Amino acid sequence: MSNHINNNAHFAKTVLMPGDPLRAKYIAENFLADYEEVTSVRGILGFTGHTKAGKEISVMASGMGCPSIGIYSYELYSCYGVENIIRIGTCGSYQEYCHVGDVILGTSASSSSNYGSQISIKGAHMAPCSDFSLLLKAYNNANAMNLKVHVGPIFSSDIFYDEDKTSNQKFSDLGLLGVEMEAYALYINAMILHKKALCILTVSDSLIAKEKDLTQEERQTALTKMFELAMTMAD
Repeated sequence: MSNHINNNAHFAKTVLMPGDPLRAKYIAENFLADYEEVTSVRGILGFTGHTKAGKEISVMASGMGCPSIGIYSYELYSCYGVENIIRIGTCGSYQEYCHVGDVILGTSASSSSNYGSQISIKGAHMAPCSDFSLLLKAYNNANAMNLKVHVGPIFSSDIFYDEDKTSNQKFSDLGLLGVEMEAYALYINAMILHKKALCILTVSDSLIAKEKDLTQEERQTALTKMFELAMTMAD
């Protein structure tokens, strides 16, 4: 079935995907009940368990960047019966009103990645979007939790240390909310395979305003709101 995931792994229809394998483990240990480790191939940890509401859900790391999440999300969709993948991660903010610690729901993902070139339609440039039903569910659930979220387009970059020092302001002027590294490939795969995808992000640093970045220690507690929201997405 797969070269990168345990072939005997059982996944729920909804899988949460943080980038870091240890973050996947942290989520399983702190937010899931009756969970079991279902894969650890290449150090990419995956777990399946139940939310506090008793609904089955899985969490598996994606690794960093479009190529990595491109492999894992494609195999989850095509080999393991997964219907919904929700990326949960951190991002840099392009807008002053998207403060460190705030949560963003990514409606669409622009990118500098070449991942979309596999869809060779002459003259076409893919503009992949999240699934509206997942987006609406996350938005409504956030409101029910009294959690303010920002909703809008994001950017998936292949570059973490960018030599172009003007790009942040340009993306800000275009109205993009934040930058991360994986949503574009995830949204492309969902389009190709007729599945559903969404990206939920916590702002870890601001690329526009002068705000203090989240430390590694603070990220564990600051991401709790996002994790709690993600748990409500189980079918």
